[in-house]
Amino acid sequence: MPSVAGYVKKAEEQKIPISQVILAEQSREQEQPREVLEEKMRQMLQVMQESAREGENPELRSHSGLTGGAASKVMERARQGESLCGPYFGKAVARALAVSECNACMGRIVAAPTAGSCGILPAALLTIMEEKGLSEEKAVMGLFTAAGIGTVIASNATVSGAQGGCQAEVGSASAMAAAAIVEMMGGTPQMCANACAIALKNVLGLVCDPVAGLVEVPCVKRNAMGVVNALAAAEMALAGVESVIPADEVILAMKRVGNTLPATLRETAEGGLADTPTGRSIAQTFFQQEIR
Repeated sequence: MPSVAGYVKKAEEQKIPISQVILAEQSREQEQPREVLEEKMRQMLQVMQESAREGENPELRSHSGLTGGAASKVMERARQGESLCGPYFGKAVARALAVSECNACMGRIVAAPTAGSCGILPAALLTIMEEKGLSEEKAVMGLFTAAGIGTVIASNATVSGAQGGCQAEVGSASAMAAAAIVEMMGGTPQMCANACAIALKNVLGLVCDPVAGLVEVPCVKRNAMGVVNALAAAEMALAGVESVIPADEVILAMKRVGNTLPATLRETAEGGLADTPTGRSIAQTFFQQEIR
């Protein structure tokens, strides 16, 4: 099984970033030149950019009517300089909402690692590219680092909300984004591992409770929370803050927590927010409309 510690060890031994370790590994496994894989990842980055732009449309609305327009509102505050924590924060939140709303409105997105958590990684990478003036190549390599973290989580635990709750979706995406940000900002492989661990352990126990079974409420807004969590974890890791619990142990802890969650809190829409009076009312109205 792949491990975060294993990737860090290889990167440190070869004096290269984690992204280069992942790229070399994928090149061997898929029997494709690195240049081909880099181009595929570049295309994914472009899709992320497109979905972020599409999701900013203030007129965008999902079929259910529950989603659309939030990203535009938050982005407008950021661009007007009104964001509470500055434009970087506001734009990251807005883009996380935008990509998630694009997904809810049947737009084209990159599952990163899932559709329900698709806004976190793009929001983190696209915003840091813009605010820090980083190149597209930096973002592409950041995606390889994120892919490596995602592979470890998927192999040793899960990225499925139905299996592990929202911690497995938004939590995994947040951990992937945190590690990617750290590498893009020049952090060491161990810093990437610390960022991954901090981000994931911050959301242990997060349940999956989609209202009416739709990937909209509270999923879209949890993507905004996820990118903020990723930024906080990356900030700490880049400052030299270490995770007391290693990343691989946090991942296994997440798996165990997910296994103990009742079925009602694992994407069944039978518990949590889905089981509130408003949640049940929305579900009843939606399904009545669908029957008609």
